[in-house]
Amino acid sequence: MAEGFLRHHHKDRFNVYSAGAKPTLVHPLTVHVMAEMGIDISKQSSKSIREFFSLDFGYVITLCGEDAKDLCPVFPGRARTRLHWDFADPAQAEGKQKEVVEVFRKIRDEINTKIDQFVKELEKERKPWVTCSVIRRKY
Repeated sequence: MAEGFLRHHHKDRFNVYSAGAKPTLVHPLTVHVMAEMGIDISKQSSKSIREFFSLDFGYVITLCGEDAKDLCPVFPGRARTRLHWDFADPAQAEGKQKEVVEVFRKIRDEINTKIDQFVKELEKERKPWVTCSVIRRKY
């Protein structure tokens, strides 16, 4: 989701890479709730963080909830700034389909808000736009 928002809203300002500890398919409900926002992430794929060890990043942002902190990947590559954003994994949601979709929407909206805050802070500090890697557990 974070990769989708950054690419959609800020592609002229960021080179965005996204990876996870365990590459998997992008969850179909993630694709669905992003499409509701007019963002097509159906072509995104889950990549291994190992693919990016040789790159230099301005920011590496990890997205893992407290429940998954032990599983959250650590990026050993080069990064000027490392940030951790605490988001639950919506793929762990249980309940009826409608309830699970609502969890995906909630996390989507939280990530979107956090990215907006991040970009506004960079603008306020007049920091240059840089390469940004978003590392998530698997959603």
